[in-house]
Amino acid sequence: MAAGQGEFRVPASEDEARLWALVEAAWAPLGPEVRQARGELVVRRSGSRADISVVAAALPAFLGILAGHCRGLPADELTSLDRVVERKLWELDRPDVHAVTGGSDDGFLYSRGFVVAMGREFCDAVTGDPEMAVPYAECEEMCYFFAHLSHDQFGEFPDTGSGISRESGSNLIAWICGST
Repeated sequence: MAAGQGEFRVPASEDEARLWALVEAAWAPLGPEVRQARGELVVRRSGSRADISVVAAALPAFLGILAGHCRGLPADELTSLDRVVERKLWELDRPDVHAVTGGSDDGFLYSRGFVVAMGREFCDAVTGDPEMAVPYAECEEMCYFFAHLSHDQFGEFPDTGSGISRESGSNLIAWICGST
């Protein structure tokens, strides 16, 4: 059965590994101060205040480097990467994460985009303990990063075939049942 006909596609482990490798490769050239600031997000005490000024200032450069690494990828690879981001955003779409990050529907989506943009370690930390999230920290561009690259290169937005949405409040399992 094809995706869209009752069978939904989930990200493959190799696609998730590729996403995180690309994210790390895009952060790497930004230097030791940025590396240290990202690392401090992960090792700080749960619920403690985080200074994101260094990483927030570096986000535009990170996104530019990431785009450079991904230009020229075929449409199916961009779709696979978009599927991973979509899944990560959906997994973070939980009331306990929202309680820490705050924000309107769009603001909460952008906060989850920040979590993904910071990389696997931070994403895993927030998924496991929402108190590790940073209130009102946002990276709107990360939310549809690969979808926009696909549109720019191929003239259309990808269909991930996942059957989920990255939009805030769409993870009904988490919002209604309280679990993912």
